[in-house]
This record gives sequence, C-alpha cells and structure tokens, in this order.
Amino acid sequence: MYQKKQATAQPAEAVVDALMKERSRLEPEQRREQLLDTGAALFAERPYEDVLVEDIAARAGVHRATLYHYFPSKRDLYVAIFKRASNRFLARVGPDPQLPLAEQLAAGLEAHIQSFVDHPYEAVTINRGALSDDPAIQAIIAEELNVVGQRLIDKLVAEGRLREVTEIAVEGWLAFVRAACVKWIQSPNISRIDLTEMCLRAFDCALGHPNNLLASPNVRNMRSRLIALLP
Repeated sequence: MYQKKQATAQPAEAVVDALMKERSRLEPEQRREQLLDTGAALFAERPYEDVLVEDIAARAGVHRATLYHYFPSKRDLYVAIFKRASNRFLARVGPDPQLPLAEQLAAGLEAHIQSFVDHPYEAVTINRGALSDDPAIQAIIAEELNVVGQRLIDKLVAEGRLREVTEIAVEGWLAFVRAACVKWIQSPNISRIDLTEMCLRAFDCALGHPNNLLASPNVRNMRSRLIALLP
C-alpha cells in the first residue's frame, strides 16, 4: 500500500518539476509579459493594498527575487501594467485623420471597446483607481488624453466650436467611455451594439447636438458591419 502511494506521488512530483522547469525556460520578454498578466489578474481580483508581491510570484510560479529582477516594487509592476494597457489602447485608436469626424469617432470607439474585450483583467485593474495620484499614472493618463482627446478637440475646433467648451466636453466624454466600458466588461447586461450607441449618444449630448452621429451614414454602415461580425 505504501509503495503504491509512493509510486503515485512520484509522477505528481515529476509533473510539478516539469512545469516549473518549463516556466523557467521563458525568454526575458516572455517572462516579463507573464508577470504583467499575473499581476493584472490579481489586481483585478483584489484591491491594490491586498495584493502581496509574494502572491504574484507564487501564482506566476517564480521566486520573489525573479519578480524583483523585472520590477523593483509592486508599484513599478502596477505602473507597467497601466502603461502596457495604455500602449495597447493608443495603438488601436489611430483612424485616418482624413476621414469624417463621425467615422473617426466610431472607429476609435470600437477599437477602444475591443481593447477592453481582449484584456478584461487590465480593464478592471485600471478602473480600481489605485495610485491615481502617482505621477507616473497621471503622466500615462495625460498622454492618452493628449493623443486621443486633442485629436478630437482640434477637429471640432476646426469645425467652428469654442475650444474651452470643447475641451471640457471631450475630456468628460472620454472619462464616461472608460467607466462605461469597464462596467460592461464586468457585467455585460447590454449588447456591444447598445454600448457603442450609448457612448455615441453621450458624445452628441456633450456637444449639444443629439443624434447627429447616430444619424451619420458612415456610422450606420459601421453599425451594420459590426452586427455582421459579432457572434
């Protein structure tokens, strides 16, 4: 009986050893991405203060020293997660500036929603608002607003709108879109089409011309294409 238990334990230990060795073979960039993914998952599950470096290392299957080799502190790991999410977002929202505003906005909005769909842990982590007063986090948010918001603001001002009012409307709308997308990822009680149209209506209302975007032929065509692509 003892020999049987021992024989059973040995294969189990061999599997664990094999998994650990497999994890140890990751290239540096792969390891860094793994740690970012693991950290994002844990920060999505718990408040920032409740996540320990030991927890992240244990879930990633590495020693704490390995994690510190890539990220000197928990704060550095969190900032890196935030920065990666921002880079992914900015890489998606780059529509052709020659397109009409309505089509640029709809395309950028769809790219934004897709970035949340592809990386839900990061979306929830960011929404927790940890380290919101950290200079590095503020710089990342400022870059997003500058790249995405300024493009919209400049386009609207070129069409004759007052810059001061437009800046408030656009920045407020971007904050609304982020909050709405995170809420939808956590509790998708409405369809993606409904989420998109709600965000477009909010933009119209912020600028004081309800339903203009939704009435645009370009946006209606994009809506039809999106419906055809969704499962």
